[in-house]
Amino acid sequence: MTAIYHDAAIKDDERRQLIYQGDLFVYSPIRASLEFCDFARKMIASEFHPLDPETAQDNMEVEVYAALLGTLKPKFIHHPESKEMIKRILRQLGCSPEDTYFDVPRLRTSTHSEYLVSGISYAFHPHRDTWYSAPSCQINWWIPIYAVEADNIMAFHPYYWDHPVKNGSRDYNYFEWNKKSRKDAAKHIKTDTRVQPKPEEDVELDPQIRVVSPPGGILIFSGAQLHSTIPNTTNKTRFSIDFRTVNFNDVKSKAGAPNIDSECTGTTLRDYLRCTDLAHIPEQCVREYDPNAPDLESQTISSEPHH
Repeated sequence: MTAIYHDAAIKDDERRQLIYQGDLFVYSPIRASLEFCDFARKMIASEFHPLDPETAQDNMEVEVYAALLGTLKPKFIHHPESKEMIKRILRQLGCSPEDTYFDVPRLRTSTHSEYLVSGISYAFHPHRDTWYSAPSCQINWWIPIYAVEADNIMAFHPYYWDHPVKNGSRDYNYFEWNKKSRKDAAKHIKTDTRVQPKPEEDVELDPQIRVVSPPGGILIFSGAQLHSTIPNTTNKTRFSIDFRTVNFNDVKSKAGAPNIDSECTGTTLRDYLRCTDLAHIPEQCVREYDPNAPDLESQTISSEPHH
């Protein structure tokens, strides 16, 4: 059974263990998350000016819209203030700065009426992040920037926490994805032909869990959770922030959620930065997860994330 903890006053070590068991954590907006949303809204508004970002798609050609996102999203990802905002959120919610590593934040969009559901604004089929070379100790953080509704967020499919799904992760390698496919996200407008892990059997979407939080509310869950994008049937585009963390002690001990169906190769661990000094995870630790990787420097996020 998946439990949902709301504003739970527990230490991060215990929280991570519960997350690795499939539980969800929901937090009311905190000062740091509200500041992050305000920062994001100003950047978004500047790019869409004079249009209202939540309804701009109604007045823009989809190709123009995709090109705008192709500029906006990397700008948000790479802005130095984005990293500082993540650090503040993690500290306020009790994560150890010395042991916690994070990846750069993504700015997500979900347009309504199937206006743009591929490439730079991909609408995700049911998936686990672990199909995309994420470690079992990956924890996901999700924050809505504007008000959201039950019909424009994501859904969790808790039945599959301990039930495997036949999927295409066997063909996915994170290094190859970065090398060949990630940079082309903005080119996929009508369809997305990039090969990504997907279910290879029918997935029962019910029962499902949808968490509706106010702007700045924080949802935390395991990268092993099966989740999907809800088709946006509202009249507004959904904007949200997400990022991921790992705890170095869990990386070293290979702690985390059980892997019941992922067969991908490679690892995302080279993307992570330590809260204290933005140092990368030592390569000798990463090699425990990716022993066959070619000699390479730490990978960096270029635009849209791997999934």
